[in-house]
Amino acid sequence: MSDHAIEKPQDVHLPATSLWAKLPVIGGVAAVAGLGFTLASAHGEHKARALFSYLFAYETVLAIALGALGFVLIDHLVRAAWSTVLRRIAETIAVTLPLFALLWIPIGTLGFHELFPWTHEADVVLDKKRWFLSNPFFFGRAAIYFAVWSFLGWKIHSTSVKMDTAPEGERKALVHSLWTLAAPGIALYALSQSFQAIDWLMSLQPHWYSTMFGVYYFAASILSFFAFITLVAMGLNKAGVLKTAITTEHFHDLGKYVYGFTVFWAYIAFSQYMLIWYANIPEETVFFMTRSQGGWEYISRALPVLHFAVPFLFLLSRHMKRNRLALGVACTWTLVMHCVDMYWLVLPNAAGHGHASHLEVTATDVAALVGMAGAFLAVFGFFLKKHPVVGINEPRLAESLAHENY
Repeated sequence: MSDHAIEKPQDVHLPATSLWAKLPVIGGVAAVAGLGFTLASAHGEHKARALFSYLFAYETVLAIALGALGFVLIDHLVRAAWSTVLRRIAETIAVTLPLFALLWIPIGTLGFHELFPWTHEADVVLDKKRWFLSNPFFFGRAAIYFAVWSFLGWKIHSTSVKMDTAPEGERKALVHSLWTLAAPGIALYALSQSFQAIDWLMSLQPHWYSTMFGVYYFAASILSFFAFITLVAMGLNKAGVLKTAITTEHFHDLGKYVYGFTVFWAYIAFSQYMLIWYANIPEETVFFMTRSQGGWEYISRALPVLHFAVPFLFLLSRHMKRNRLALGVACTWTLVMHCVDMYWLVLPNAAGHGHASHLEVTATDVAALVGMAGAFLAVFGFFLKKHPVVGINEPRLAESLAHENY
């Protein structure tokens, strides 16, 4: 056993005076102000533009929560030990997923016809896709997604919390129940997160299709999650929570994940572009043609450099992954570029609704992102404050506390 440990009971609870304990209030205020402004702007000639802002913010933040769910499921599936001290934080991110069912209501009501052209357009191509792009099937799939995410997020978090107070004889059964859930959970997760990306992002341009788009969204979600949890862990350390438990060794591994999934995101993005460019089929190239004019071409050119090359070179060194300031800068940069990536996916489609086809960041873009992040952080902060921030009776906690990279 190393010198690192959970030394005092208060090491696993948020200090009442810290900003972390006030996160539900701070996030709630941001949510009311940001989302209130965005939805208040969703009327008249600005309705469609405000709803595209809302969808951009929604998918940006949802990606982090879905990334957390995927990580926890994989973690239980492979029975990892090193991440045990971090797992409760990831579970707390994942348990926010029911919130997104509520936040989806404006998309499914106000934004349904404004965002998705297939709801009011018809041609030969769309008629062939009508079995899939139909109102009842669309809403039915959405209900399935939220049911799967909410159940998995709640089940994993509640079982983990139950372990904190369960008698020693029951803990092994609780752990095995999570291991048993992980395999079918991964399958349900993979299908649901991929198809929501197809439904809520790819169908914004219904003539376009890509067989890699679901994986592209997964790469963005898991990358943004690792960047987010790294910053949360650093913030908790600074507040005195798990100060000696989450060590440089854990941050080193988190840095490797951020680095690795930066490469994975770039690989999927390049593969998708290369296959579409090579085939040169009009129904496929329309996606990139839309993003090669009106100022969007600058983001198209910047993403490979700023979202891949810069963090790739910055985090290449082992030293940079073990330096908390450098790693924090890299993770902050990654989250910013994640926002840019989601913006690039969503906002060019607003041009088909009578708005200018050129790149133009509006107040509703900023307000929607602030509001959506605030709602997410409010719920995340509520659960983080309510329970210990680490599974104190996790069977493999001692291994995680003693974890070292070689």
